[in-house]
Amino acid sequence: MLPVQTKQTWSTAGSLRTGPAHYDPRVTATVGDVIAALDEAYPPGLAQEWDAVGLVCGDPAEPVRRVVFAVDATAETVDEAITTGAMLVVHHPLLLRGVHGVGADTAKGALVHRMIRAGSALFTAHTNADAANPGVSDALAAVLGLTVTGPLEPRPDGRAVRRVRPQGRRRAAGHHVGGARGG
Repeated sequence: MLPVQTKQTWSTAGSLRTGPAHYDPRVTATVGDVIAALDEAYPPGLAQEWDAVGLVCGDPAEPVRRVVFAVDATAETVDEAITTGAMLVVHHPLLLRGVHGVGADTAKGALVHRMIRAGSALFTAHTNADAANPGVSDALAAVLGLTVTGPLEPRPDGRAVRRVRPQGRRRAAGHHVGGARGG
C-alpha cells in the first residue's frame, strides 16, 4: 500500500513544521510504489494497443515525496515537478509515435533529459485511465455535476463509451457529457 500523507507546509531548511500531526517527512514512497498504486487504479492492460503508458523515465527505487498531476508534460509542468522535487504523472504520452531517439536538441527530448538530470520520474496513464472504472470520464463528469450511469456503447473487450446524467442544479439542457472509455 502506498504511504499517503498530507501536509500544509513543510520547511526542511528551518524548524517550521506545520500541518497534520501525523505527517512524517521521513516516510517516503518510491517511484515504484506510486507506479504500483497507479497501475492498480489504471491497469496497463486496459490501454489501447497503440498507446504508450507507464514509466517514461525515472528509477523505480528512487524516493518520492510529491507527485504533480498534469494533462501533458510541458516545459511548465516539468519545471514544476523539478522545482518541487516531484514525480510527474501525465495523461497524454510525451513519447508516442515513431520515437527513435530522445536527443536533448529536440523539444520532447529536452524535457526527458531535464527530468533525468533532476532525478524526476515521468509516468503516463492515458487510455488505461480513460477505460478504468472509475476513470477520467468519471472525474470530468463529477466536475460538471454529472454522474456516469452506464455504457452507451458496450464493446466486446468490456470497455465502453459511458452515459452520464446531470445532478442537482446542473440538470439544464446541454449538460450531457459522454466520456469515451478506452479510446
